[in-house]
Amino acid sequence: MPVPISQMYTVATYVLGQRLRGNRRYPLVLMLEPLFRCNLACAGCGKIQYPAHILKKHLTPEQCFRAVEECGAPMVSIPGGEPLLHPQIKEIVEGLVARKKYIYLCTNAILLKEKLEAGWFKPSKYLTFSVHLDGHGDHHDFAVCREGVFEAATAGIRLAVEMGFRVTTNTTLFDGADPNAVRRFFDEVMALGVEGMMVSPGYAYPKAPDQKSFMRERAKTNEFFEMVLSNRKKHWRFNQSPLFLEFLMGRREYECTPWGMPTFNLFGWQKPCYLLQDGYAESFEGLIRETRWEDYGRASGNKACQQCMVHSGFEASAVNHTFASFGGLWGNIKAMVFNRYANPGAINRLKSEARKPHGPLAHLGLTIEGKAFDPARAEREVESRELVGVG
Repeated sequence: MPVPISQMYTVATYVLGQRLRGNRRYPLVLMLEPLFRCNLACAGCGKIQYPAHILKKHLTPEQCFRAVEECGAPMVSIPGGEPLLHPQIKEIVEGLVARKKYIYLCTNAILLKEKLEAGWFKPSKYLTFSVHLDGHGDHHDFAVCREGVFEAATAGIRLAVEMGFRVTTNTTLFDGADPNAVRRFFDEVMALGVEGMMVSPGYAYPKAPDQKSFMRERAKTNEFFEMVLSNRKKHWRFNQSPLFLEFLMGRREYECTPWGMPTFNLFGWQKPCYLLQDGYAESFEGLIRETRWEDYGRASGNKACQQCMVHSGFEASAVNHTFASFGGLWGNIKAMVFNRYANPGAINRLKSEARKPHGPLAHLGLTIEGKAFDPARAEREVESRELVGVG
């Protein structure tokens, strides 16, 4: 089972408790960004585009704990930047484990093996390393703009699995991705012994260098994920809501619930979500009270929200649906039991895709201004930031 029963029980009782109290807007996962600094400069990410004086900063453990307690969500995702660059990440993780929060530490895993060998972390059911992998070997290295990253990441994964840690992978897919290559990649990921995989379509994050490769058409996104996620192989495991995966496949329709995965970072509580930056609130209560939620989501007509299908906006919607009615619960059970999704039409489309010419990054769809992203330029970007003391 890709998610431990104890975690499923904690989330289920939390959601049911919120619903019984009549809370309409409640957090499921806190997106805790303790820093924006990173040791990579990926084409689809804009975090290191912040000024140098911002990249030098990080949240203190006390700030992190205060945000976690204020929010009250049972799960905490720690993205960045690269969390393993935080000088007190060990203390932060230990404090969250002591608070019995289920943690997903999101990492590119360049430093994972080193930190594990140094004894920074101890295996716990509350701690999962969520390793970002966007493809196999050279494909991943090209996507993250540095040679040797895939080798370092997989070495970290193997050691973490061997030491008894929970490990998942997190993959972002872009427009033009090759569905057959993605499916082969799923086979390779499962062979690493991970607990499960997480996938999400790339969405137009404003600061990202590559603005042309994000998935911008819902119908096209649905068709792509129908090819990728139908006719599943028996050994594939996903560490996500089965109903969210059905949403990606176009089999369900959900409205975004951005308050389900609120973001706290150096600037405070980000309005309204992880991807859009329309100001900040000083408290979680202020975030819920001050944000004009009716201005966001597809139904609002907001142009920025029309094509978005990312997990940070919709996975909480799927989880909420699971416990909102018998139909949602039964749908979730069916999705867990009957998870192969036989679809002859999707097989035929995969065969058609296999006959098309695909470039070196076709599994990702990553380009910048019509050209492949330049790894050397990205290396120089990271090196320049290291020179000013933020690498």
